[in-house]
Parts: sequence; C-alpha cells; structure tokens
Amino acid sequence: MGLGAASAAWIFAVLAGTTLLLQHDYAECPVGPISGQWPKVQEVGLDPQKDTLLMFVHPRCPCTRASINELNRIMARGKGDLVAHALFVLPHNLPESWAETGKWFTARSIPGVTVQTDLDGKLASAFGAKTSGYVLLYNSRGQLLFQGGITSTRGHEGDNLGEDAILAYATGRNPGIHRTPVYGCLLPSQTEFSASE
Repeated sequence: MGLGAASAAWIFAVLAGTTLLLQHDYAECPVGPISGQWPKVQEVGLDPQKDTLLMFVHPRCPCTRASINELNRIMARGKGDLVAHALFVLPHNLPESWAETGKWFTARSIPGVTVQTDLDGKLASAFGAKTSGYVLLYNSRGQLLFQGGITSTRGHEGDNLGEDAILAYATGRNPGIHRTPVYGCLLPSQTEFSASE
C-alpha cells in the first residue's frame, strides 16, 4: 500500500471513530411513559411547599458523575427553592454497599439532596425512568414541570437547557422547556448483575 493510500485509510479510520464517539455522546436514551401527575408512592415524598426534583442513578454509570455535579450546581444556584432526591437503583440480589459509590457520597454531600436506594427500581418504574441521570421536577401540587437530562451530552458538565429550565421553574418562571434529552447508562435490574461486580 502506497503512502497516499495509507494516509487516506488512516484519515477514514479517524473520521469513522470520531463519528461513532459523537453518535454515542449525543444519542438520546429511552424513557418510559410519564404521567403528568406525581404517582401514588410511599418511598419518596412530594414536598408540600417547594418543587421536588428526582434524579434516578445507576450507581456504576460513569456518565452520571457529570449529572450529579450538575445537580450540585442546581442546588447551589437554586438557593433553597427546591428539594431533591437522588435515587440509586439497587437490584435486590446485591448488597447496599454496591450502590454506595463515589457518586452516592457526592450526592449525599449536596445540601438539600436526600439520597436513598431504589430497590429493584420500583420507583424508577413508577416514574417511568429507564436511564441513569434522568431527572423529573414536580411542583408542590404534584404536577410534572420538567423531565429529562441535565447535561448537554453524555458525561459533559457545563451550562445546559435542563439546568436552566429547572432553575426557572424553581423561581416561578416558565422557561417554555418541558423536556430535554437524557444521556446515560440504562438503569440496572436484578438480572443484569451479580454481587461480584
């Protein structure tokens, strides 16, 4: 193979690899059917005075670190205008320590955020969450205001439409954005993992 052909093949390989990476970074992940009203669940409560934010987390998803850091920014900028719950999905056949990753402890350190496990994804199912980093925002009457992600791409921190929308709703403004794409790993089920992981 001549130098020109080798160079062309190398350029093609780089472009193909870059395209695959970009498709992965910008590929919107699935969500389930969403009700416009807070479902009847007992494991997590709706705040009667402030907006309530829920984030569903796969404990071992590397992309979700950025979402939790964005949650930290939202809570800091929101200055107490909302409460948040980070729900770490835990298959029943795994010990609770499986969920207690660095993301767990980071989320737990954020003022205004309650961290808990979601055994077998019961709450994720009730709220239609299928992807790690998925966020829902409800007002004090249980009406859904926002759903989606709070990163602009997979694992990317920085300004994004989801964060702006949540902060607008929390301060009584309507940003006109009710949904953004969510990027992350699919939430775990008890059949996907073993305790050795």
